[in-house]
Amino acid sequence: MSINNIESHPLRPFLLANAKYLMLGSFPPKKEKWSMEFFYPNWINDMWRIMGFIFFDDRHHFEINDKKQFDKDKIVDFCKMKGIALYDTASEVIRLKDNASDKFLEVVKQTDVKALLRKIPQCENIITTGQKATDIIVDIFQCEEPKVGEKSEIIFEGRRISFWRMPSSSRAYPMSLENKAEFYKRIFHPLTYFNKVC
Repeated sequence: MSINNIESHPLRPFLLANAKYLMLGSFPPKKEKWSMEFFYPNWINDMWRIMGFIFFDDRHHFEINDKKQFDKDKIVDFCKMKGIALYDTASEVIRLKDNASDKFLEVVKQTDVKALLRKIPQCENIITTGQKATDIIVDIFQCEEPKVGEKSEIIFEGRRISFWRMPSSSRAYPMSLENKAEFYKRIFHPLTYFNKVC
């Protein structure tokens, strides 16, 4: 292992005092793939299209017109309103190939997810958006691994936390955006209902 190849996470955890959800991926892509300075920044990653589809019936809701960019300010405001905190399960990695694929990421240092949870005491849900992130949460909490689209339970310092394993928002994951959205609705259904009736 060469220390020169170790990458540290380029973003600070996005934590909110009112967070009910902590969404965790594995690690960001290289910066040349970013369309904004925030989580899930790759233009061909569909996370923010999934959220747009679920909450606004519009997969393009978080896109900037005529640009291949996501609207960071709109996404941040949305996450604040819905109580969604964001980070990744790896804080240091080595890329075994020149891409962001989970299977080519060697995790050097796991994120201290327990420390994150202590900073968001209202959090009731951990959401992983890929297999590597799921594996790390199982390792940290020694809990049951849920099937894709389902949940298990974590007991952490007296708190009961639902641990959701969602399909990856990467287009490499073989499922349509609409079908992925149906899985994510299982977590966010109360929020989507509130959004649409208010």
